[in-house]
Amino acid sequence: MGIKKIISNTNLPNTIESLKKDLFHLGVEPEMVLLVHTSLSKIGWINGGAVTLILALQEVLTKEGTLIMPSHSADLSDPKDWTQPAVPEDWWEIIKETMPPFDQTHTPTYEIGVVPEVFRNFRSVVRSYHPTCSFSAWGKKAEKIIEKHSLDHGFGDKSPLNKIFSLNGHILLIGVTHESNTSLHLAEEKCRHYPQEKKGSPIYNEKGEREWKNYKQACYSTEFFNTIGNEFEKKHIFKRGKIGNADSKLINQRELVHFAHQWYDEKINNS
Repeated sequence: MGIKKIISNTNLPNTIESLKKDLFHLGVEPEMVLLVHTSLSKIGWINGGAVTLILALQEVLTKEGTLIMPSHSADLSDPKDWTQPAVPEDWWEIIKETMPPFDQTHTPTYEIGVVPEVFRNFRSVVRSYHPTCSFSAWGKKAEKIIEKHSLDHGFGDKSPLNKIFSLNGHILLIGVTHESNTSLHLAEEKCRHYPQEKKGSPIYNEKGEREWKNYKQACYSTEFFNTIGNEFEKKHIFKRGKIGNADSKLINQRELVHFAHQWYDEKINNS
């Protein structure tokens, strides 16, 4: 959405104080462990853009809370698996051999919006070490959430997602659907009979040298995320409201993952 259209769709400028008011009204509270997915343009014009939104979230949560966002870099992967867009087959080996390894500081996020990229560069934000599935976190439990992120099953039991699950954290969707709800990948990983696959990415090994490393994970797919999310909303209590102009939802992550886990189990057993 262009800036002119965003301005024309906004009654008054969004500020730190107005966004804090919206967050409080939706149910975001101090000391929460909160995983945020957002579309900045859906909120409307913000004085200060992504920086203002992040500051508002931090001020509401306080330093006793914890703010988490995805910092995924899906482009650090085998080019033979790329589809959006695909690249010529005679490029594959060149790309694979010369792709820079994942670096927590220098590797940018990839196609997940401006807010996560700004957030990962904020003061006191830490990032987990995973070439494609990393998360960034700020606040009291940030280090606990990002530490020891397993290369295998990057959205699984040894991932930041499962740390949020164990801490009974919440998910905040701002202007996005459940298709962006990464926690549903944790439900895929928790299904014993869910299809598995092998992937590979460049990382730094223990000697500080570049190495192409293969790893295992569930066959991640967002195909059913909106179906699962919509069915969950019909059967469970969650909070719905507006952040600026953006339709927003505050959801208990553990309840959603339990529901999705059961949904996937039933689908697999009936297939």
